[in-house]
Amino acid sequence: MHPAYSIIFFTTASGAGYGLLFLLALAGAGGALPADPWLGGVGFALALGLATAGLLSSTFHLGHPERAWRAISQWRSSWLSREGVAALVTYPIALAFAYGWVVEGQTGGLWALAGLATAAMCIVTVICTGMIYASLKPIRRWNNRWVVPNYLALSLMTGVILLEALLAAFGQPLPALAWLTQAAIVGAWLLKRAYWRFVDTEPGAATIESATGLGHLGKVRLLESPNTSENYLQREMGYHIARRHAAKLRRIALVFAFAIPLVLTLVSALMPAGVLAAAAALLAVPCVALGVVVERWLFFAEARHAVMLYYGAAVA
Repeated sequence: MHPAYSIIFFTTASGAGYGLLFLLALAGAGGALPADPWLGGVGFALALGLATAGLLSSTFHLGHPERAWRAISQWRSSWLSREGVAALVTYPIALAFAYGWVVEGQTGGLWALAGLATAAMCIVTVICTGMIYASLKPIRRWNNRWVVPNYLALSLMTGVILLEALLAAFGQPLPALAWLTQAAIVGAWLLKRAYWRFVDTEPGAATIESATGLGHLGKVRLLESPNTSENYLQREMGYHIARRHAAKLRRIALVFAFAIPLVLTLVSALMPAGVLAAAAALLAVPCVALGVVVERWLFFAEARHAVMLYYGAAVA
């Protein structure tokens, strides 16, 4: 598939935003974070800002962005619509909890219920985002059991790295959060490796033999191209990346999204609270952002649509 930059930004930014919002809401409702108005204000502004920017950027991939609101009406059958509905439900609940935290200085009682509801809706929204792709049966690299867990894991990982950097910047580091960060990074890395192992070893769901129904006759090949020049389907659905380039980009994603943030957050956790510890936590943020963008670009670039069988692909 052709990697659209608006969709890459959407899945990266909104995932990080919902991951941070989930942790703020859950930790705030549980009393693990102080009801500091400045911490809450900056945290919620960053989380909701990232989520909003990501959702808005996704509309630029539409032919008519001004009609994006109409997609919400198809929630009965479309995961894209369900994601939009879930996002809209999340905003008022999150803003209510943010009001209790920032203005009232309270995160317990009824405000805690709003926080727990916010955390639950963050999970629902990210699941809907993953299902937009996991539900597409013509694309085997998306239509598998690893896609949604990877979306959830990357959202949690980027969110917890943002939260740790935020707390370090405010001089309020939490030792327990540092170890949660380590666990989130390792868990996301394991799930990403499992996904790549699956797409590299799992045979394609469709072949040119199964598509034509002539497999019983033996090997089937295209006699001649169905068209003389590249068309829209070939540009959008038939994007191809060389195996050696994909391998190189995977290594870059592993280093920047997982290895470097793991080391930086561990250094930040082991050092005494101060400028150097905060710098290590803050430096992990651009590193993980770069790594996740590369990972997400590969997620789209390596996908193969079944329609390419019509244009000569052997398997999809």
